[in-house]
Amino acid sequence: MSAPVPPPVRVALTIAGSDSGGGAGIQADLKTFAAHGVYGASVVTALTAQNTHGVRGILAVPAEFVRLQLDTVLDDITVHATKIGMLAGADVVLAVAEVLRSRALGPVVLDPVMVATSGDALLDPDAVAAVRDVLLPLSDLVTPNVPEAAALLGVDAATSVAQCRDQAQELARRSGTAVLLKGGHLSGQASVDVLASPGSPETTVLVRRDRVDTTATHGTGCTLSSALAAQVALHPGTGWDVLVEPARDYLQAALLAGARLDVGSGHGPLDHAHALREHRS
Repeated sequence: MSAPVPPPVRVALTIAGSDSGGGAGIQADLKTFAAHGVYGASVVTALTAQNTHGVRGILAVPAEFVRLQLDTVLDDITVHATKIGMLAGADVVLAVAEVLRSRALGPVVLDPVMVATSGDALLDPDAVAAVRDVLLPLSDLVTPNVPEAAALLGVDAATSVAQCRDQAQELARRSGTAVLLKGGHLSGQASVDVLASPGSPETTVLVRRDRVDTTATHGTGCTLSSALAAQVALHPGTGWDVLVEPARDYLQAALLAGARLDVGSGHGPLDHAHALREHRS
């Protein structure tokens, strides 16, 4: 009897910047995809010179070359889900939006990266409006943190879970896109994320996890959004309210294990391969 044929691998694409320190950006995305058993393809939008202490320089990739990378990948590879991260400039935002309108990229998870964990700006101010007005409505889920949600709405940053709920609902109404507003910037023993759906923005889902006391937080947002992309690639048609739980569990475990990596002396990276390391031990 012949051996059973394994199912075709699922593919997730990351469109994001490169982190030379390896903790965030496309490096975090590809590690997260691999940890979920998903094949990762990538389109690089910017090169950054950074480590666990901050960003020393950014070199944006020209929009036409970002478009060439996208077309080249999509001409050959079937993509089941896409995660979009750092885009740097409005011209790159518009180039990516044009591809989203004309090509099949599966469900799209948009992480509107504006500021790194270290506080360094990663998104050109001119690109914020393009992300809000052009790219956001073309996405299936957007995952802003507290200051990013405020910037997209043009309001003050939320200071409570109740305000996060209001802002998630408003952003979902305005964009027609599901919103997972991450509450990591708030205080309290629990970190609370708010999920709002455009179909019924008045109904929200709260996702609670114990706050992890660690400085190994570099790449947290990239990791959660890429875990969500991996989950939707593996489970097409499943609601975000279901997929957010295993994605958040993965992030929690990576945060808890990150301190043991002892990489760098600033905001260290998460341990994306924690399950593999635990298996080997």
